[in-house]
Amino acid sequence: MLEWLEWYNWAVLGVVLLFLELFLPFFILIWFGLGALLMALLVWLMPAVGFSAQILTWIVISTIFLVFWFKVYKPLCKTKSGQSSAQAIGEVGLLVDPLEPFGKSRVRFQVPLLGTEIWECVSDDKIDAGDRVKVLSVDGNILKVTKEI
Repeated sequence: MLEWLEWYNWAVLGVVLLFLELFLPFFILIWFGLGALLMALLVWLMPAVGFSAQILTWIVISTIFLVFWFKVYKPLCKTKSGQSSAQAIGEVGLLVDPLEPFGKSRVRFQVPLLGTEIWECVSDDKIDAGDRVKVLSVDGNILKVTKEI
């Protein structure tokens, strides 16, 4: 049985796991790969750590990475893609270009709306660039907006 793994064993394991993540759609191996690379650094700094302690530390580090991703960081990255167009009604964005009545312009949303930040839009009114606009309806890829009051 192995007494301990060398730092380069952990580095190779980390690189292999990161490489496998490129081909597998799980988005979990990356955290174990990063954990292995961190273990390579720790074993390089403290080479006499036993095999069991190394494995346990790797599992703990990888689990911390997983929890951080799924519980803390990932919820902050949510977009509104996948929602129905009815849910877009009432959302407020910022007009990028001036909009003439029945003309086209673009509106930018702070949080992506239906999967994208910038949408083409039309309005019955004249609206200046930089004004806040509210979505009235969605017609295909074009939003009908009105000036937010």
